[in-house]
Amino acid sequence: MICLVYADGSICLDILQRNWSPTYDVCAILTSIRSLLNDPNPNSPANNEAARLFVENRRLYESKVRKLVEESILVDQITNDLKLTDDQSQSNEKASNE
Repeated sequence: MICLVYADGSICLDILQRNWSPTYDVCAILTSIRSLLNDPNPNSPANNEAARLFVENRRLYESKVRKLVEESILVDQITNDLKLTDDQSQSNEKASNE
């Protein structure tokens, strides 16, 4: 939903696309991402629907972003829990085979 993120998850950030230079360090890249998150540019969106909503109804935009972030966190937690469960099962299976 965030207007600087494309549907495939890539970020609309010049220093990662057109203006890339090996002189950029991780701090510079993260600072640029944080800047875009704090002040997205709806005039050059990666997501037209999000940009329109950002301009026309900021409260709804923020609500949708919050919901998507929360859903993403839940998916990550479930994925990590499943991985831990699978790792434990494999560990238990390996121990019983020895």
